[in-house]
Amino acid sequence: MNLILFLEAVCIFLFGQVLPSFTFQELYASQQTIVKISTASQLMQCSAALDVLLALDGSHSIGKGSFERSKYCAIKLCDALAIDPDRVRVGVLQFSSVPQLEFSLDSFFTREEVKEKIKKIIFKGGSTETGLALKYLLHKGFPGGRNSSVPQILVIVTDGKSQGNIALPAKQLKERGIMVFAVGVRFPRWTELYTLASEPKDQYTLFAEHVDDATNGLYSTLSSLAICNATAPGCRIEPHLCERKTLETIREVTGNSLCWRGSKKNNAVFSSLCPFSSWKKVFIIHPATCYRTPCQNGGTCVLEGLDKYHCLCPIGFGGEANCAPKLSLECSVNLLFLLDSSSGTTLEGFLQAKAFLKRFVQAVVNMDSPVNVAVAQYSQEVEIPIQMGQYQDVPSLMKSLDRMSFTGGATLTGRALEYVAGRGFRDTLSSGEIHDPQPRQVVVLLTDSRSQDLVAGPVRYVRDQKLFLIGVGSESLRAELEEITGNPKQVITYSNPQDLFNKIPELHKKICSLQRPGCQSQSLDLVFLLDASATVGQANFTKVRNFVRGSSLLFNINRDVTQIGLVVYGSRVQTTFALDTHPTSSSLLQAISQAPYVGGAASTGSALLHVYDEVMTVQKGARPGVSKAVVVITEGTGTEDAVVPAQKLRNNGISVLVIGVGPVLKETLLRLAGSHDFLIYVPSYEDLENYQDLFIERICEEAKQPVNLCKPSPCMNDGTCILQNGSYRCECRGWEGPHCENRILRGDSPRPHGLHQYSSNWKQWYQSRHLHLGS
Repeated sequence: MNLILFLEAVCIFLFGQVLPSFTFQELYASQQTIVKISTASQLMQCSAALDVLLALDGSHSIGKGSFERSKYCAIKLCDALAIDPDRVRVGVLQFSSVPQLEFSLDSFFTREEVKEKIKKIIFKGGSTETGLALKYLLHKGFPGGRNSSVPQILVIVTDGKSQGNIALPAKQLKERGIMVFAVGVRFPRWTELYTLASEPKDQYTLFAEHVDDATNGLYSTLSSLAICNATAPGCRIEPHLCERKTLETIREVTGNSLCWRGSKKNNAVFSSLCPFSSWKKVFIIHPATCYRTPCQNGGTCVLEGLDKYHCLCPIGFGGEANCAPKLSLECSVNLLFLLDSSSGTTLEGFLQAKAFLKRFVQAVVNMDSPVNVAVAQYSQEVEIPIQMGQYQDVPSLMKSLDRMSFTGGATLTGRALEYVAGRGFRDTLSSGEIHDPQPRQVVVLLTDSRSQDLVAGPVRYVRDQKLFLIGVGSESLRAELEEITGNPKQVITYSNPQDLFNKIPELHKKICSLQRPGCQSQSLDLVFLLDASATVGQANFTKVRNFVRGSSLLFNINRDVTQIGLVVYGSRVQTTFALDTHPTSSSLLQAISQAPYVGGAASTGSALLHVYDEVMTVQKGARPGVSKAVVVITEGTGTEDAVVPAQKLRNNGISVLVIGVGPVLKETLLRLAGSHDFLIYVPSYEDLENYQDLFIERICEEAKQPVNLCKPSPCMNDGTCILQNGSYRCECRGWEGPHCENRILRGDSPRPHGLHQYSSNWKQWYQSRHLHLGS
């Protein structure tokens, strides 16, 4: 057999194993098909006499990344123009603080020359002075253009965030007969684009992120004006209603929090709900008109006669109806894929992972996705063949993926994680305005073999860099992947190669759902109970203290939202500070740093009873009707007497979450926690930080649970708590006040029982939380 044919057969066999659902019409085309595609592309070219000037926004508000997308859009627009000295002439102007002519309309007369020159344009930066660019054109005209008998078209590619007046110069340009297309980049300000664009606005306002749509819209509008030739009915561009998005900052009420109010009456305490607001970035939807051929996602429409056609689809969309879209990443993210290329995963496993990655990129990543992609591969060495943001278009990214080859060698996953954390996300600062949020940094590990080096240290380093980890591997690697990610919800496992491809929607969902957990609006009384005994040691106790300090940053410390108390125990039990001691984050963090190491032998049972009697009480700052939780951090020694006190806390509406560190006594701690849902195992004190997200997630779930106003009882001095109409009252004996806090000094009969007065809003809120009103 001919060597070339043999290699071709091998390639088809290998890809057939890992991509059974792919068609190969996009890989092998007959000469007749190539002629059809060429003919179709020529039908989509405007060959009239036109002067087209592309004005590219090169300001800091666009940023270098979006400027590269603007250049890509400009290059694609050139594909719809038959560039020739006697037909279409193209020039480019870049504007920011001042306008700069990149090349005039009479500089280049072939499409290849124009496209090559556009690729070499360098981003300038500066302020967005769109008005100055328009005045430049009013004064200079179209440099290198022809006389006024040739239609003049200005295509402005910008985010629409000009710092000067644009309305008057835009009006004057259009009065001179210049057709103005406004093409939005990134998340544009659509009102400004509409001011720039000619009438009708919906035909002259396009979107650079949907580059095919922008090209189709330009061609469709020129065809409707009889400037360009119309396409045949089968592949005709049709307008359709669609939606555009812009990213804006809004203030949002995220919930209501308890506000405690004083009263002039001696026996009444008022409480109500206060709105809790936060600022957030949201997508705002704008209705618009889009343009497309029957074939989507870069598919080529090939005519069969005048009315019939079929679509040739790019890899990843073959077999779909009209190359229909699948998924899209709508979250802003810097995404690094780390592929295992070691001997442990084998050549077959590497090809399988690479095919999965190609399929994912084709199906999910597109010009509308605010995402940068990098790809690294590792064995005993690590390399990053595709740097972050290196490619702004999917086809170029796919070609680079094809060039990646299997290396073999040892499986050093820990080393690879540390390497990409330090070098994989360089120069990825937000390309938008200074106040724009930074994209989240996500590492997706694709592996099919166990690590031959330690991963605990590198994982800590990854988390120090504020990176999110998602692990994808076979079912047998679940335990190791959970250790690496620190959260079972960030692990995806598969049973066979086809099952791996079925996980694309799941990975897509996880990437955009990753967020730093935190309880920012739930009301919560939280007590940390720290084992500070000799078995823990002072060095490890410092690590525990740092964990508590870091976790506290993820709560909204406020009298009306979250209160935190701290208790340490060893040879003695000591309340470091009560729930109501520190009303702000700054004072709380300072107090946690000063928590003392106790030493000696520990009794967790005695410590839990101390929390029950001396900390989770109204007189020590606990709030009625607020979710309550105790977090015990211990390695298990001295917990034999803790099961009954822990159950006592749970019986009174206080959750008990146990974090066991090191080679813990698992059975004992399980009895202490009550169930696996309230027990978190941490391999070592160094790994505590890796489990912070999981801990916060569990606590937040508890904070959302319904509460009972009488559990624990808010009544002091043996008063009896009685539920009453969504509130409660305390029956006192020999005492008086809302919580039986004042002794009756004279008279033989007690005064009327203390009664809490609550507003109607308060009642409605508790009813909405489905309170358990039983005792």
